[in-house]
Amino acid sequence: MKRLPWILLCLLIVGILPVVAQKFDVSVKKIWDNGSHCAFTSLIKYDGKFYCSFREGETHIFDKQGKAEGKVRILVSDDGEEWTPVAFIHKAGYDLRDPKLSVMPGGRMMVIIGGSIYKDKKLVGRVPMVSFSKDGKSFTEPVPIKIEEKAKNGNDWLWRVTWEGPTGYGVNYSLDKNDEEARISLLKTTDGLNYQLVANLDVPNYPNETTVRILPDKRMLMMVRCEKGDRNGYWGVSMPPYKEWNWKKMEIRLGGPDFISLGKGVLIAGSRSHYIPSSPKTALFTGNEEGKFQEVFVLPSGGDTSYPGLLVEGEEVWVSYYSSHETPNASIYFAKLPLSLFMKK
Repeated sequence: MKRLPWILLCLLIVGILPVVAQKFDVSVKKIWDNGSHCAFTSLIKYDGKFYCSFREGETHIFDKQGKAEGKVRILVSDDGEEWTPVAFIHKAGYDLRDPKLSVMPGGRMMVIIGGSIYKDKKLVGRVPMVSFSKDGKSFTEPVPIKIEEKAKNGNDWLWRVTWEGPTGYGVNYSLDKNDEEARISLLKTTDGLNYQLVANLDVPNYPNETTVRILPDKRMLMMVRCEKGDRNGYWGVSMPPYKEWNWKKMEIRLGGPDFISLGKGVLIAGSRSHYIPSSPKTALFTGNEEGKFQEVFVLPSGGDTSYPGLLVEGEEVWVSYYSSHETPNASIYFAKLPLSLFMKK
C-alpha cells in the first residue's frame, strides 16, 4: 500500500488549495494484477461486503488470435483492504465490457454489461447483457436485456442503472452502423431485464457513457460523456416524469464518468482528466447540483486509465479505478480518501 501523507504538496502544485491548508492522509493500493488488461471498474456495498467489478482480457480489445472476448471479474472484500475473486463471467462470441454493479429493490445484485460482437476485428454489433446474484457468490449466465423497439437500433449500450424505489433508470446510447453518430435515451426497468423508453435526450457531439443519479427531492441528474466537437461533457437536470430536461455544457472533458451525492448540494465525481492531453490521469472532483465541478485530487495513474467506482464509507470516500502507469497492461487500484477533502469549507 502507498501512503500519501503529504498530499498538501501535490494540491498546492496543481493550484487547488491556498497556502494555508490541512494535511490529508490518502491510501492507494493495487488490488488486482494478473498480467491481463483489467479495466472499467464499478464499486458497491452489498450485504455488508464490498464488491469491485471490471473487464479482464489480454489487451484493451483483442487477444493474440484476434478475438475480442473480454470477461467480467468480480472481487469481494470485508473491509476494503484484502480483496479476493468471487466471480468470473464470460460468454462465447462476446466482448463483455464495463460491468456496472447495483442492488435491486428485492435484494439481488445486478451486473449490467456491454456485449460487443466483433468479426475479423471489426465491430459488427452491441448487445447489452445482465447477470444477477442472490448472495454475492453465484451469478447467473449473462443474457441480453430487452429494450423497447423505439428506444434501440441494434447497436446499443446501456451503460449504468441507478435504482429509485422499485424502478431502475439508465441511459442507453445507440450508434449508427458507421459509428459516426450517436443518440441517447433514458430507459426504465422494474426487473433489470425489460426496459421501456422514458425520453429521448437531445444532447449533441456524440453522447455516450452516462451516469444517472436521483436526489431525495426526486430530481434526476445526468453526467454525459461526449466525443465530438470540443468533447466537453453535458450536465442534465430533470424532475419527474423525466420527460423535459435542462442541459448545460460542462467545463471538463469526461471519460468513464461517475458521480455520487453527499447531500446538501455537494457532489463527488470521478473521471479521466485531460488537463495534460498527452498524459491522461484519473481525477476526482467536487461539485454542485448545477454541474459546476473543480478538480480536488489526481490519483496515481497514467496511460490507459479512468472508469472509477465511488462509494462513501464512514468518513471516507472509497474509489476503484484502473491504470497502466505501473504495468504494461492496466491493473486495478483502490483508494481511500477523507470525506472532508471534498466538503466545502
